[in-house]
Amino acid sequence: MSDKKVTFEDIARYTNFSKTTISRYFNNPDSLTLKNQKIIAQALIDLDYKENKVAKILANGKTEFVGVIIPNLYLHYYSEMLNQILLSYERFGYKFLVFSGNVKDKVEQRYIQELLAYNIEGMIILSHTIPSKELASYNIPIVTIEREDKYTCSVNTDNYMGGMQAAELLYKNNCDILIHINVNVPDDIPSYGRIKGFADVCIKYGLTYELLLEDLGNSYEENKEVICKLASYLDKKYQNKKKGIFLANDTYANIFLNWLIRMYGCLPDNYRLIGFDNSPISSEAVIPTSTIGQQIDKIAEAAMELLVVQMEERKKRKPVPLKEPIHQVVTPVLISRDTTDYL
Repeated sequence: MSDKKVTFEDIARYTNFSKTTISRYFNNPDSLTLKNQKIIAQALIDLDYKENKVAKILANGKTEFVGVIIPNLYLHYYSEMLNQILLSYERFGYKFLVFSGNVKDKVEQRYIQELLAYNIEGMIILSHTIPSKELASYNIPIVTIEREDKYTCSVNTDNYMGGMQAAELLYKNNCDILIHINVNVPDDIPSYGRIKGFADVCIKYGLTYELLLEDLGNSYEENKEVICKLASYLDKKYQNKKKGIFLANDTYANIFLNWLIRMYGCLPDNYRLIGFDNSPISSEAVIPTSTIGQQIDKIAEAAMELLVVQMEERKKRKPVPLKEPIHQVVTPVLISRDTTDYL
């Protein structure tokens, strides 16, 4: 058998089942008893059967493709999240079609139509552009990550806890002024919790603090320009103060750190920095940067697990849809490195 391509007829002859039964095994296995499924599965091993993926797609319409839309790849969080999602192929066997977001709803809607044309089985969405209500209307399993998620299943970090952890660390570093740099995040976006958690700790301890919630742009060059201006502003405004700076992600933290090194040749004693994500850039920076670790690998794995449950349910003869979206939260981990005092 190893010298030629194994067909359904070969499998039927080997198992004494009909070709129809073999076809049902591939296209609707739940229609067979577990005993017969095991017999056919063992026959595939014995015969060294090589599955014809194209034929399978034509037969049952299931492509084993998942669509992914991310906002961009220049923020290290998104590139690492995509890397972890792609690695899930080893466990789940699903392949991925990836689009990088455009921040324009018409363009991203076209991305989705393109993905649907390839008969994808589900989507993972990190882009913020299209509301979850519209995403849910596509009637396909969807899991969102770190974005508005009222109508879709989601996996997010406990951002509020992360904001608290950052502020607590800077407070324990005896900073005179605590500052958080972020975009002006709407309160229905999970990352708003970083702002709220940070501010609540400052209020709790009666600390002097400032929230710099700015339009930071949609490219690395725009981010760098705005953050460097903010760094210069803070350096002058709080010249004689010990400044504790919490930045919304590790890419922003790295930009701020590089500005300080260009200005002073080092990390000055009157600065403490912490980012958010624990993307590779935080540990690989010229000065390894303290961060709130989002456990990106666990988020990616949880998102795929949640998506696979929905996709596999749809393959059953009588699928049971979810009554309401499932929202999972992953606990962040404080990682203290060289830009803060170790505690």
